[in-house]
Amino acid sequence: MMPRDVDPRLLRGFVAVAEELHFTRAAARLYVAQQALSRDVRRLEEALGTVLFVRTTRAVEPTPDGERLLPLARRVLAAHEAVAAAFAAPRPLLVDLNTDGPSTARTVLDRARELAPDCELMARWESGLTHAAAEIAAGRLDVSFGYADGLDPVWRSRIAHRPVRYEPLAVLLPEGHPLAGLAAVPLDALAGETVYAGAGNPRTLEWTGLARELFAGRGILMAPPAPVAIGKDEFSRVMAKTRNPVLVTVDFVDLPGSVKRPLVDPVPLSPLSMVWRKGLSHPGLEALHRAVAGLGGERGWLEVPPASWRPAALTGAPGGG
Repeated sequence: MMPRDVDPRLLRGFVAVAEELHFTRAAARLYVAQQALSRDVRRLEEALGTVLFVRTTRAVEPTPDGERLLPLARRVLAAHEAVAAAFAAPRPLLVDLNTDGPSTARTVLDRARELAPDCELMARWESGLTHAAAEIAAGRLDVSFGYADGLDPVWRSRIAHRPVRYEPLAVLLPEGHPLAGLAAVPLDALAGETVYAGAGNPRTLEWTGLARELFAGRGILMAPPAPVAIGKDEFSRVMAKTRNPVLVTVDFVDLPGSVKRPLVDPVPLSPLSMVWRKGLSHPGLEALHRAVAGLGGERGWLEVPPASWRPAALTGAPGGG
């Protein structure tokens, strides 16, 4: 029987270590020092009169008593959170839109704000789902958008996601570029071009991976790394120096000195998902889900047009349609 005076904080620390199997990662997730977390686990073990983890220099594993406690501790913490939620206004939900400007994510956020006007949904711009997924797993961010199937499996296992839209891709061209006069740019016309797709940016590995798959066998070269630029003004300034075409979505913000043209023959599609922390419960997240469902149905966001391209992760074959 659990002692009545066990602090929920101790249970929260125990659950974090049991899920992360690593004291350093668990401490980062809880925003506490590793020494403090280790001390809390020892206090819980003393209160219960048992050992909850087997610790070695390389691994942390729950003991049988630790495994038995885990579902009980989760239920206790869920009950505490339910009580707190019933008697307190929800905190703001932090939503990453990736870029500051028009986007599918911005459209979803705007609709969610209409659906839940009393709920505070705060926009952030983390620039890249790889970076945002790490922030979500650490508890510093709640929701983001991007190519979830392109994430490292370690991050994908620690977040939840749902498809939002197959976003058509476009190319951002410097004014005066030979292809800028076209209404739409065939993919084959980019053969020999050096196109920027975030190469070298650790925040956007999923986007660079999608581009590398799209460029393969088409003679399109990947532009070398450029300085990481967050925000449309800085991005525009850096791209003006390189003069390289840039792979973007059709909704990407218009930049001075550039023209945006949709890609065709085939139409390449980027699978956009909404991503959130597993176990997150918040009225703002519910509003976002309702917004995704409503907009997707109204605008056919998950319909796959003919003569299109999607990454192999979704089609099972390279270049599948």
